[in-house]
Amino acid sequence: MTITHLVTHSGGFHADELLSSVILTRLFPEAELVRTRDTAWITPGEGKIIYDVGRDYDAEARIFDHHQRPVPTREDEQPYSSFGLIWKHYGLDYLRALDIPEAHLEDIHASFEKSFVLPIDLMDNGAMNPSVAGPLTSLTISVLLESLKPVFDNRSPDADDQAFAKALPIAGAFVEASIAKKAAKRRAEAIVAKAIADAGASRILELPMGMPFRSAIDAAGADHLLFVINPRDNDWSIGGIRISGDSFEQRADLPAAWAGLTDEALEEASGVKGAKFCHNGLFIAVASSREAALKMAELAVKEAERATSAA
Repeated sequence: MTITHLVTHSGGFHADELLSSVILTRLFPEAELVRTRDTAWITPGEGKIIYDVGRDYDAEARIFDHHQRPVPTREDEQPYSSFGLIWKHYGLDYLRALDIPEAHLEDIHASFEKSFVLPIDLMDNGAMNPSVAGPLTSLTISVLLESLKPVFDNRSPDADDQAFAKALPIAGAFVEASIAKKAAKRRAEAIVAKAIADAGASRILELPMGMPFRSAIDAAGADHLLFVINPRDNDWSIGGIRISGDSFEQRADLPAAWAGLTDEALEEASGVKGAKFCHNGLFIAVASSREAALKMAELAVKEAERATSAA
């Protein structure tokens, strides 16, 4: 059946139907997006997908609302919003439309559901307050997208529709960027796994370019690795490896004597010709060549091993 109309409610908008529209307009680019509360429109019928309105959830009839009782829930009883329902039924097709490899579809679908879709659903249903983000509340996706609604005294009759239309590509950019990063992470994992095998017992991991690496290191159980080096556009990077994704603590820091130094001062402190910069936080340094980067990393390993043996 050809989908001719994508129907959601009129008036003010929230993140859930906006993000649902991102998915559906990508899959059905020829369909007309209709924002209305007219009974005839929000009643299931041929050629229509109805979402966030209609007070029913029936995938076969292509109506995906969550305002009725009982609220549609996941197996773990966490509630769906329209976004979660649309993602459940159309997410895999959306990923295919973005050319995600078939082997990664299920993994990325589940990952995006957990990290992006579920928080939207919880907030839209009042099951989670954006304030859990603390001082970053105003930067959550839900709040940012809803900040694109018209101001209260814009009384233009089409203000909401115009704002929705302007917000749609912005919302789409967030969705596609998140999925692109997840896809890139999976590509990186294969590259990093090979580099770990090539490194053997070395404490230094050399990568062909900057890329996400910590999850692949964890998956490989490569607990011996302390530092990562890789080329950049015009120089080389030497970096530490965080203990976990939500911590800045590293397995080992770069030598304290290098902190904040650049160029000649860093060359003198390290004894490495071509040393260019070391961050005050001791989590990254820069060298002019592979040879210089490798020497700096080797010195950092020796310093870390001395500190460990002394402790």
